[in-house]
Amino acid sequence: MNDLINFFTEPYQTASALNISLEFIAALFGVISVFYAKKENILVFPTGIISTAIYVYLLSQWNLYGDLIINIYYTIMSLYGWYMWSKVIDNKQHHIPISRTNKADKIKAFGIFVFTSIFVIVVYRYYNVMPNNLGFGDSINYAITKLTSGNLTNFRQGTPYLDTFTTGIFFAAMWLMANKKIENWILWIAGNIVSIPLYFVKGYGFTGVQYSIFLILAIQGYFAWKKNLNNKNQTL
Repeated sequence: MNDLINFFTEPYQTASALNISLEFIAALFGVISVFYAKKENILVFPTGIISTAIYVYLLSQWNLYGDLIINIYYTIMSLYGWYMWSKVIDNKQHHIPISRTNKADKIKAFGIFVFTSIFVIVVYRYYNVMPNNLGFGDSINYAITKLTSGNLTNFRQGTPYLDTFTTGIFFAAMWLMANKKIENWILWIAGNIVSIPLYFVKGYGFTGVQYSIFLILAIQGYFAWKKNLNNKNQTL
């Protein structure tokens, strides 16, 4: 039990009171934002902007470049989503409804995922967060070796490779959410499952707890949006 407590609290022993407070506030507003998303409430975006803006600052202090890029993008996409959700689409003052992705949406989401993942790899290799002296095959072997070693230090060295996946999938999810596509929740669920252990391993406990709550809310959000969509289809 003491080992578990030490694992959670050790990274905060050298952190400033300001950064600890900011991480807690950012995590809190992040949870509030996802709660509003589940309810299809436009407040998802202003509350989300507060969270991501704080995280942009914190992640710059922690040198977590992939996560920093994610939160800059979240902030921009929150502004876009805010506009999309508030936009009136007809003379009856209706807003964009929840819908499923079509083939074009899937292609765009996949393109966002691929482009983002490649971009993060380039950034990580430039800053040598990923070893920039390794070829493609050697990089894959390096990642597998580090992530399956069973050693916490080695696993942490391999986490940038998982970051490329979570960054790409969260970028695609945020775009889908801004356009009220129900599949956004499936991507959030997948990304959260990977992110939860990553943040605990990196030593950011509040954020790890936040993503654990995100996972629960994302599952609830999917079923809430699915029920909403089914009700609209039955009405039509």
